[in-house]
Amino acid sequence: MPETLKENTADASAATAAVPAPTVEVGKARSLWSDAWHDLRRSPLFVVSAVLIIFLLVMAIFPGLFTGADPRYADLAHHYLQKPKWGNFFQEDWFGYDIQGRSIYARVIYGARASITVAIVVTALVTILGTVVGMLAGYFGGWIDTILSRVTDIFFGVPFILGAMVVLTSFEERHIWVVILALAFLGWTQIARVARGSVLTIKQADYVMAAKALGASTSRILLRHILPNAIAPVIVVATIALGGYISAEASLSFLGIGLAEPTVSWGVDISSGQEQLRNAPFVLIIPSVMVSITVLAFIMLGDAVRNALDPKLR
Repeated sequence: MPETLKENTADASAATAAVPAPTVEVGKARSLWSDAWHDLRRSPLFVVSAVLIIFLLVMAIFPGLFTGADPRYADLAHHYLQKPKWGNFFQEDWFGYDIQGRSIYARVIYGARASITVAIVVTALVTILGTVVGMLAGYFGGWIDTILSRVTDIFFGVPFILGAMVVLTSFEERHIWVVILALAFLGWTQIARVARGSVLTIKQADYVMAAKALGASTSRILLRHILPNAIAPVIVVATIALGGYISAEASLSFLGIGLAEPTVSWGVDISSGQEQLRNAPFVLIIPSVMVSITVLAFIMLGDAVRNALDPKLR
């Protein structure tokens, strides 16, 4: 009897060994950026804003694809404040003509280039400057943090539009690069504060401490360990701020101290259209709507990026 039990046990063991063990698939770990991209592709807010922004960028880079009209050509004899012809899609007279007889549709298309260029370049400059200042202040601390933080507070205390007005009025010619530098000179403080707060948290992480213990240089720690992990909130703030710079450029041009003729800009057209608000409101309303749509698109994009990068909102 014991021998029979042993044989049965041996047969059962052999049968069990012959059956392959179930395999458990282990999902590949995703980084913060891949996880964020995975969420962004499924966000209607991101899709709508991205489509709008891509359309506006194509319009700014290749205006000839949308109209063959010259935005500076004026014909007072035939086109003075001629009303829009809404049925003539994508034609020169679609949005009517302004007080100088220029095609509003052509100026809307070509005006995107100046407004979007100002916003993108200013955002790039303030992001670089603010990130550098914030990283240095947050990582080194001590007197470096004190000096940089106080300088940031001084600039932060200056009203943005008022400060830009003061800076721009000191220049006789206010071309596009003067406006860009004036806005960048005053717009980096918020990103500097965000970067500093992020670095203060990250520099206490174990991987940063380990890099210091292994003798890694300061530049390597900042560029390889701290910057990639601290940049997410900076990108969120910069994306949202980009729309604000479009509004700032339009506001300054409307006040007559931003871009000026012969530059084709939405802000310039809004400024020239205010004189005919009662007689021909379309001259003012159409470029204003374009500014609003563009600002809304970038704000929507910033909100979508924030939702994807902030773990608390998942």
